[in-house]
Amino acid sequence: MEITGDLSILHKRIEGVKEKQDDEALRKACREFESIFLSIMFKEMKKTVPESGLIEKSTGTEIFEEMHIEELSKEVANTDEGLGIADMLYEQFKNGYINW
Repeated sequence: MEITGDLSILHKRIEGVKEKQDDEALRKACREFESIFLSIMFKEMKKTVPESGLIEKSTGTEIFEEMHIEELSKEVANTDEGLGIADMLYEQFKNGYINW
């Protein structure tokens, strides 16, 4: 999954929110940003864990692990509080501290 593509999609959604002034869409966009942030963080953390085992990982295993990280990131971001990044972003946008 390409990170720049994810960020451009997120930027377009935030632009749409800006035009519509829709609180729910803004909250969703902020949660998506938190999910992308968590995904990047988890992938970087995974790189620090040394490979182990007697058998090399197949392409299927690598794809599954990537998908697992993506879903884990979404689940953490969509819990009540998540890490709090989405809530902080939401407040910043609502209060007008962040301008696009």
